[in-house]
Amino acid sequence: MPYLHGATGPQAHPVPKDARTTHSSGQSFEQLRQGCLQAGRLFEDTDFPANNTSLFYSERLPVPFVWKRPGEIVEKPEFILGGATRTDICQGELGDCWLLAAIASLTLNEKALARVVPQDQSFGPGYAGIFHFQFWQHSEWLDVVIDDRLPTFRGRLVFLHSADHNEFWSALLEKAYAKLNGSYEALKGGSTVEAMEDFTGGVAETFLTREAPQDFYAILGKALKRGSLLGCSMDIRNAAESEARTPFGLIKGHAYTVTGLDQVDVRGQKIELIRVRNPWGQVEWNGPWSDRMAFEDFRAHFDKVELCNLTPDALQEDTLHRWEVAVHQGSWVRGSTAGGCRNFLDTFWTNPQIKLSLTEKDEGQEGCTFLVALMQKDRRKLKRFGADMLTIGYAIYSPGRDGHLDKDFFRYHASLARSKTFINLREVSERFRLPPGEYILVPSTFEPHQEADFCLRIFSEKKAISRDLDGTVDIDLPEPPQTTPPEQETEEEQQFRALFHRVAGEDMEVTAEELEYVLNAVLQKRKDLKFKKLSLISCRNIISLMDTSGNGKLEFSEFRVFWDKLKQWINLFTEFDVDRSGTMSSYELRTALRASGFQLSSRLLQLIVLRYADEGLQLDLDDFLNCLVRLENASRVFQALRVKNQDFIHLNINEFINLTMNI
Repeated sequence: MPYLHGATGPQAHPVPKDARTTHSSGQSFEQLRQGCLQAGRLFEDTDFPANNTSLFYSERLPVPFVWKRPGEIVEKPEFILGGATRTDICQGELGDCWLLAAIASLTLNEKALARVVPQDQSFGPGYAGIFHFQFWQHSEWLDVVIDDRLPTFRGRLVFLHSADHNEFWSALLEKAYAKLNGSYEALKGGSTVEAMEDFTGGVAETFLTREAPQDFYAILGKALKRGSLLGCSMDIRNAAESEARTPFGLIKGHAYTVTGLDQVDVRGQKIELIRVRNPWGQVEWNGPWSDRMAFEDFRAHFDKVELCNLTPDALQEDTLHRWEVAVHQGSWVRGSTAGGCRNFLDTFWTNPQIKLSLTEKDEGQEGCTFLVALMQKDRRKLKRFGADMLTIGYAIYSPGRDGHLDKDFFRYHASLARSKTFINLREVSERFRLPPGEYILVPSTFEPHQEADFCLRIFSEKKAISRDLDGTVDIDLPEPPQTTPPEQETEEEQQFRALFHRVAGEDMEVTAEELEYVLNAVLQKRKDLKFKKLSLISCRNIISLMDTSGNGKLEFSEFRVFWDKLKQWINLFTEFDVDRSGTMSSYELRTALRASGFQLSSRLLQLIVLRYADEGLQLDLDDFLNCLVRLENASRVFQALRVKNQDFIHLNINEFINLTMNI
């Protein structure tokens, strides 16, 4: 059905008002519009100004553009004229046909269109030069506000426009999408399903018809019941074949829509049928079954089927068939969680890990069906800064143990399932069926050390439980050991007391300067340890940790506890300094800290790496000791506060350390 726009004045918002406001002022569309109406002025969007910065970032303008409002282009502009249809979408001087194809598909889904193009706006009463559109981005809906100044040349729109020059909804929608992605130039080149996802909150799947699974017909039937958007097309081998007509009335390189499936009995034999719609409304299949075609013919003539499955939050209505969805937001950070694919064993285990529990079998099946979609975030927006799509993928493992899987696990265990390939697309998605059980999903880039934010969504036919294994875990620090009375000391302990006397001097207390001297003197004698000198700042940090009297010095008992800790920490450092270079890789820091009693969230680990690792992602002994001292000090303070103020501490240990690390 076409999208009909009834009254000329503002109407009540027909879709849920849960989209997040994105304008820098913090004001909603309605607040901004009312402010303009009260001030008697037309809205001008400073977030996306009417100048060249909103157009191109790497090219010069081919001709001088003039920004004009619709009322300056035509005498009687209309937002939507006679319903929003495919004929409202005419490509301009921008290579964004992928976006236009998605908008054309959007006009076929009335409810989805009403979400993206709210009906509470027009050029009639209440007009203030401001419009808004809603897009899905990384598991949330955003409300994007724009002014209605559009680039023109010689009085005509330069980019997307309607066949009726008085209609402007499609041109304004393109501008809002350009703002979402940073500029008009950012829209050059893309995939239709990318925009379809942004219009629906859905997740894309692509099937090559000749390689599709045996139950492909059933998969398409399930997708249609769930309200998924389905498109199909035939490949072209060269530009000459683009939109060429076949003897059966099909158009090569053209986007079709799958609208229905059915089965008929013919002489006791069931024939599977599929209904395919040409958005042009003309040039149709002239083979067997006329408007419907046999599924066998469909697989023979069409090369590709693209599905955009709608998530439960895409359309707010009650239906019998819904995907259950779980969302995980994460990051690949160089030096801590950007481990690359399984080819890079030394770092692969440091990637984020998500635990997935499948508990309910599909109806009438022995396994659990689920779909995993991994999306890299904001790469189109970052194109102006030289960022390209990274090559991404994921693998699924059966852990057989609890907690974050380490290097040795991946050394000896192969994946149970994985994305078909690592590819440089915005999203990689794949359908799986596995027995009920617990699994670990590892998303990664192909190469290590590549940074990006990602959104990972898990769709399942039955409810599945998932959690990030890098979440917050309380730190359980042991109590400081009690010192032995002098009369009960062993010979070794008596030698240590003599050492302390020599270092401390007559006042029997060790200052930061004295500690710096003795530590460097002792460590230089160790042949198994290559290091640069410990700094005075490090020694002051150590004293701040161990000083219980508050005088800025270490007494014998404090010095003894510290010395025992130092030996443990140095042994840890040498264990992870595998090449005896005097440094350890930041990717090994997670394991080293865990051995020290600290199990940190990925966010906190990333912060520590940024603070202590060098450009080569290495930590020397001084960095390592500073890190441990800071962590232990923050942990002790937190535990003391928790004991004294049980009713007032609302941070967990990772959040508290995160706070103190930023101070």
